[in-house]
Amino acid sequence: MKARVQWAGEALFLGESGSGHAVVMDGPPESGGRNLGVRPMEMLLIGLGGCSNFDVVSILRKSRQPVESCEAFLEAERASEDPKVFTKIHLHFVVKGRGLKEAQVKRAVELSADKYCSASIMLGRAGVEITHDYEIVELGA
Repeated sequence: MKARVQWAGEALFLGESGSGHAVVMDGPPESGGRNLGVRPMEMLLIGLGGCSNFDVVSILRKSRQPVESCEAFLEAERASEDPKVFTKIHLHFVVKGRGLKEAQVKRAVELSADKYCSASIMLGRAGVEITHDYEIVELGA
């Protein structure tokens, strides 16, 4: 896997993935940024959410669960001193569908956390306390 990040002046950076997709990252005004993109640490948090949500949806679909929507809401705490690393991250999944089995949703979240989500496992091994929970929303007919 490869990526390229190019400085574009002030606190603005343009990132390009090895697969050819681009993203804008910028710092806050108090750090010389113009608030034109996500912060790099936000990007890391979003990446964790995407990785874990991808797993949960994939596992649910493979187990033939009628998932229609899955959102991951993440909250992170950071150290107060430099380096301001993540110390705690909580992922809350809201899974929507018709007739979802709670045991399958629980299993999907646990498998993502414990076996499949590379980002979550990597951050956990680096000392970040990562917790997960979920709720199931039954959609009407």
